[in-house]
Amino acid sequence: MAPFRSVGLNVKLSVIIPVYNEKETIAEIIAHVKAVCLDKEIVVVDDCSVDGSREILRHLADPDVAVYFHEHNQGKGAAVRTGLAHATGDYVIIQDADLEYNPQEYPRLLAPIEREEADVVYGSRFKGQIRDMTLVQRVGNRFLTLLTNLLYGTSLSDMETCYKLAPRELMQGLTLRSRAFDFEPEVTAKLLKRGCRIVEVPIEYRARSSEDGKKISWTHGFPAAWCLLKYRFVD
Repeated sequence: MAPFRSVGLNVKLSVIIPVYNEKETIAEIIAHVKAVCLDKEIVVVDDCSVDGSREILRHLADPDVAVYFHEHNQGKGAAVRTGLAHATGDYVIIQDADLEYNPQEYPRLLAPIEREEADVVYGSRFKGQIRDMTLVQRVGNRFLTLLTNLLYGTSLSDMETCYKLAPRELMQGLTLRSRAFDFEPEVTAKLLKRGCRIVEVPIEYRARSSEDGKKISWTHGFPAAWCLLKYRFVD
């Protein structure tokens, strides 16, 4: 997929990076985010890593990167909420600390905002290029997206994508409760219930295996489905 060049939206982007046991990739992904030619801030939240990630971040000494530490492991959703509490940009995006998603996609995600076509933008892996995703992962993602569309009357292709770009004030105004990987369905449910226009753009994605450190598995699909059902009728 060819790189996208933004026409220059005058906004500041807050990039929130939740981290748990990512010592092999955390420094590299921060470097990739810093290399993106946008006005941005980088907010890293370490969720009590035990593999050495914490020590890498403590010695980062980078004035362009704000780092916060959880004193005990709380889950990805909790780490994202901590990051949101410290974000100051006009828009926020979540960046996983591995190398599955490419930060050079940020201008592509901002483009519908520039054209005033969207309130929120999702980076869709299924509209773009996917490498190394297993059949189980594909089926699980498709099922959860289908359930989202049936419950909320939308037509998304990738509800579970990490790349969700939204106004900071909108995200900070949501009452988010999820502490783990059910953050994705919860935030989608609450954005849709607020009537937000979600536009998808194609992105590149390269999945890693559990041997390489992937933490989400098929078992996380059950709480995600329950989350979609619950928030359709409450909160």
